[in-house]
Amino acid sequence: MAKKRGKHTPQRTCVGCHRTLAKRQLVRLVYTPEGLRVDLTGRLPGRGAYLHDRRSCWEQALKKGTLARALRVTLTEDDIARMRAFMEMLPNDTDEENADK
Repeated sequence: MAKKRGKHTPQRTCVGCHRTLAKRQLVRLVYTPEGLRVDLTGRLPGRGAYLHDRRSCWEQALKKGTLARALRVTLTEDDIARMRAFMEMLPNDTDEENADK
């Protein structure tokens, strides 16, 4: 008798910390003709990149340029400002550490 397989879960890699997780656990960013956008639905057309919902991953991706490389674009100052504004709504890593205690 054949073994029954579980449902396939798509995996993606965070461009900030390079950890692989289920696609639904990460935030998708997509570069559109209007510029860089956060794609909370995961359905916008275009090349996408994924990040954790932690500030440290967003800071790393912007500082090291891994986000721009993953999207194969040069980010404008407006794109970076928009991402920093979204990043301010994310929890600090220290907030998560304190919640675990």
